[in-house]
Amino acid sequence: MSDTRSDEGRAPNDLLLAVARGGDRAAFSALFRHFAPRLKAYLTRLGAEGALADELVQEVMLTVWRRAGDFDPAQASAATWIFTIARNRRIDGLRREARPEIDPSDPALVPGAPEAADRAIETSQDTARLHAAIAGLPGEQSELLRLAYYEDQPHSAIAERTGLPLGTVKSRLRLALGRLRRTLVDE
Repeated sequence: MSDTRSDEGRAPNDLLLAVARGGDRAAFSALFRHFAPRLKAYLTRLGAEGALADELVQEVMLTVWRRAGDFDPAQASAATWIFTIARNRRIDGLRREARPEIDPSDPALVPGAPEAADRAIETSQDTARLHAAIAGLPGEQSELLRLAYYEDQPHSAIAERTGLPLGTVKSRLRLALGRLRRTLVDE
């Protein structure tokens, strides 16, 4: 029997139009028998495993039943319309696999306890002291600290950027950190 005819000898377009017009269950059954094995083979070629391919065939045919009224034979054949639905369902499935459902009870998504007020004030004061100590360093040392610790630049990149030898960059950073340590401990 030809691929353009169903088991009852009616064209798939006619069967789909019968489903669209009156919810013809016999026409849908013939469509299902005609397209289900073809859809499964197609979805398998697209990479869907056996059980997933079966599930997708069920979803596609359910969509065909529900949306048969959207079928327009002037736009595409029944086969094209149905296989497009199958292709789109497979793509949707791949997207879901790439972005799994979010588990709201995942510990990574549960916000931490709010910081205690006294600890927040202490952190703020420590930050202000650190900024004041950095501002008290000679300009070149504070710039090297900014590049190394705020911009996370490796020492070699800092040397290249500033035109200083690598050993000079390292010794000036060590000197700057020593001054910061002394300044912060003395306070």
